[in-house]
Amino acid sequence: MKFPRSLNLNPSLANFVFIASVLITLVFNFPFISNVYHAASPTTVGQWIFFLSVPLLLTFFNIIALSLLGAILLPRLTVAVTLLVSSLLLYGTVAYGVIFDKSMIQNVMETNSGEAFAYLNSTLLLFFFLLGLVPVVAVFNQEINGKLVARVKHLLKLNVLAVVGIIVIAAGLYKDYAAVGRNNKDLAKYIIPYAFYDSGYKYLRDTYFYPPLPYKVLDKTPSIINRNNALPSTTVMVVGETARADKFASNGYSRNTTPFMKDIGAVSFNDVTSCGTATAVSVPCMFSRLSRQSYDVRIAESQDNVLDIIHRAGADVTWIDNNSSCKGVCKRVETIAFDPSRDPSLCDGDFCYDVLLNELLKDVLSSPATSNRVIVLHMIGSHGPTYYRRYPAEFAKFSPDCPRSDIQNCDSQALINTYDNTIAYTDYVLGEIVNTLKNVPNASMLYLSDHGESLGEKGLYLHGFPYQIAPQEQTHIPMLFWASKFEDSGYRNCIKNLANHPYSQDNLFDTLLGLSSVKSITYQPTMDIFKQCEA
Repeated sequence: MKFPRSLNLNPSLANFVFIASVLITLVFNFPFISNVYHAASPTTVGQWIFFLSVPLLLTFFNIIALSLLGAILLPRLTVAVTLLVSSLLLYGTVAYGVIFDKSMIQNVMETNSGEAFAYLNSTLLLFFFLLGLVPVVAVFNQEINGKLVARVKHLLKLNVLAVVGIIVIAAGLYKDYAAVGRNNKDLAKYIIPYAFYDSGYKYLRDTYFYPPLPYKVLDKTPSIINRNNALPSTTVMVVGETARADKFASNGYSRNTTPFMKDIGAVSFNDVTSCGTATAVSVPCMFSRLSRQSYDVRIAESQDNVLDIIHRAGADVTWIDNNSSCKGVCKRVETIAFDPSRDPSLCDGDFCYDVLLNELLKDVLSSPATSNRVIVLHMIGSHGPTYYRRYPAEFAKFSPDCPRSDIQNCDSQALINTYDNTIAYTDYVLGEIVNTLKNVPNASMLYLSDHGESLGEKGLYLHGFPYQIAPQEQTHIPMLFWASKFEDSGYRNCIKNLANHPYSQDNLFDTLLGLSSVKSITYQPTMDIFKQCEA
């Protein structure tokens, strides 16, 4: 592509870097500047001076950053790569409200191809073309004037001016920056593309360059408690995906999204919070002995989780996946991995409907139990943005739905209809699982979602927002419980009386130990949700 001669500026290296820096500031960092404006809410002259200094300061920073990243020797390539990366980051921020912190980078890196391609749509391509490819073509149409020595000399002068500008702004407005920064600590995560570079560096450092920690066995001799010669127990733990509590009729939602759970008498817990806002954090965290406040991925990966302890006690433990992976939780227990081509009638090559989990569960249960057993079913649930692919057409209970991935362009009600259909289908699948378990003695099912989802509230979509500022829609999650012991009205009423108590994913570790009758030094009775209802 050749640009008109009038657009071939052929600038000096210093001017080229300056123009690119201004472009990165005003176009790609519009969300950051907008958030600063809302945080500062300028009304006085002094406040306006502070706000107007922000894009100036960011431009100075861009000049220095581009120079250090390679603009001295490879100016066009450095700027081109920065623009391409920035265009994709800007799309994620504008379209979905995404912040690319370390946990989001981890979530992106652990996404499979089916999930990744679900984000591909015409809006993204148009965005990438206009703000990525077109500017890059313009960049490579420019010839940088001057000899190398003169180029570098002028660029160094520009960097000196940028450093002086930063010092002047910092000296004159330090108190304003400190006040706004202290009260809005996540503002810096909106700076494109450097927040992404920083988060990416931290992810690579922690994942690939830190030496692994020595593995820690939390309990060498756990054991199974023999409860009055009871038959072996079967506990099915269903890990939900991207389900939010306020969309469950069992929690008071006006739409009847959970008729099957109502019919079977499952108890719904309406005040449960997640450990994280993304699967890569929540799933390993909920099975870990670590609390949300103390959770660290490196520590969690290097010590027992609750499935390890249950398995070591002598129980049969199986993980069945219909999602991308178990995020490391199942690597020491029997695993039936996700296979998007397992059943052509239920899979499309990228995803499978969750009812497949019940078919696989039946296969596992076909062998008589010789010991207590725990079976974890990992759902695809309500995973976005292609919610419409989570349920068969005949389960489109609420219409019209939103059969597209650029959900920010859907009618709000259509988007809600689509998401509600995923919840209704999850309810159906849970009903099928319970119907299967009704033929199994001493059985129970515990359903717990990994995190919630934003559906356009406050301009946010999907999930993965930093937990400290994440909206309730991403952290308030559903939990449901059913047990064959519900035939005992006293036991069921005891469980039902707990439904309004506040719980979190921190309770799962001890609750699973209790359900599987495992005695362990790691067990904390006060954290076992159902302990007080046991005879």
